[in-house]
Amino acid sequence: MSNPPVTSPARQVDLRDSEAAIRERVSQILEEAARQGATAAEVVASEDLGLGVSVRMGELESVEFNQDRGFGLTVYCGARRGSASTSDSRPEAVADTVRAAMNIARYTQEDEHAGLADAELMPTKVADLDLFHPWALDADQAQALALECESAGRETDPRIANSDGASVSSGQLCRVYGNSHGFIGSYLGTRHSVSAMLIGEENGSMQRDYWYTVSRDPAALESAAAVGRTAAERTLRRLSPRPLATGSVPVVFAPQMAMGLMGHVMGALAGSAIYKKASFLHDALGEQALAPHLSLVEEPHLPRQLGSAAFDGEGVATWSKAFVEAGVIERWMLSSYSARRLGLATTGNAGGTHNLTLKGRTLPFETLLREAGSGFYVTELMGQGVNTVTGDYSRGASGFWFADGALQYPVDGVTIAGNLKDLLQRVVAIGDDLDERGNYRAPSVWIESMTVAGGA
Repeated sequence: MSNPPVTSPARQVDLRDSEAAIRERVSQILEEAARQGATAAEVVASEDLGLGVSVRMGELESVEFNQDRGFGLTVYCGARRGSASTSDSRPEAVADTVRAAMNIARYTQEDEHAGLADAELMPTKVADLDLFHPWALDADQAQALALECESAGRETDPRIANSDGASVSSGQLCRVYGNSHGFIGSYLGTRHSVSAMLIGEENGSMQRDYWYTVSRDPAALESAAAVGRTAAERTLRRLSPRPLATGSVPVVFAPQMAMGLMGHVMGALAGSAIYKKASFLHDALGEQALAPHLSLVEEPHLPRQLGSAAFDGEGVATWSKAFVEAGVIERWMLSSYSARRLGLATTGNAGGTHNLTLKGRTLPFETLLREAGSGFYVTELMGQGVNTVTGDYSRGASGFWFADGALQYPVDGVTIAGNLKDLLQRVVAIGDDLDERGNYRAPSVWIESMTVAGGA
């Protein structure tokens, strides 16, 4: 079965028809805030709609439709700030929401760092990043795709004994940000996905694994059958895991796990963690904190990518930048508030990063494993054993033992440990298998050695 056509029929709801009205609503809310005496205000209004279908063991499990709208408002009365939100856009509801935010502001303490981002930082024109690609998908078509996905996985091998199901989703979003500087910016986006999680059994041992495809553009998705087969293959290779002996060995994080390492670094570079001195990197600005070949680069204007954005959560224009360049911390990740707390300028990251990519010394994956010798390839992490203040890192893990340039056998029930300050300095190389399916974009990451505690 092939994917349904991706051209939207005229009868399908299309948020392009809503954008102008939402922008007008934002303008009216800002006017109401000024009328009630706010010295400054900012509004985020959004509307989203979506379809999600799940199946399990060949049967329909759920169908969900959503269409949500609402707005959040922050008002400033001098250095006092108050916020409120509602899903009701009637004029009387808007007035009540503004009034609630104003009442909150009157009772909060003054904060000299509060306020809108500087007006000159707003984009003069919001770039079109090609983020909106609606999918003409109804519930019946979504169900058929989900069934095809699960069936392809279950038919891969007799050892696929069960299923946690397959899902298909499609959504549209319209987001508008405006403030009393006179800036109103908007963008439209779509997100579509197909996923499956399967369960395999061998010699009384059961394992599960998953796969998914996600894109702004439905034409760029992997086929439903391919997703199911990949989920099955990933499940099968995990069957009959072995224990590992405790020791210090080379460790390679799979791309999906390496994204977590990136998240720990960016959490440590976040302005709020820095001004609170709650980061293991709080004194590392301008210092080498990662291996000399590593860089963390933000690329917010990549067409069609999930993390792309022309402006941040405060309306500040985004731009390409390196947070880490050749291992050296070049800048913190700052909103206007955290920047003022630190006496610096915002980096256009209110709300987070946009298409953050890990770059460095890159080797073909097989070459990376061969050069690493023998060690542990991590494909799953469990637990929350990460202390972002000290950098201490200890996580339950499973994956594969590798040797001779290839994965040899599955491994389960181990713990990996170290300190992020040390581990990040000991990244020898990264793979050529960059995973671009999210806002954090990572390849495999080879760490020279880590403590691996096993039960063998």
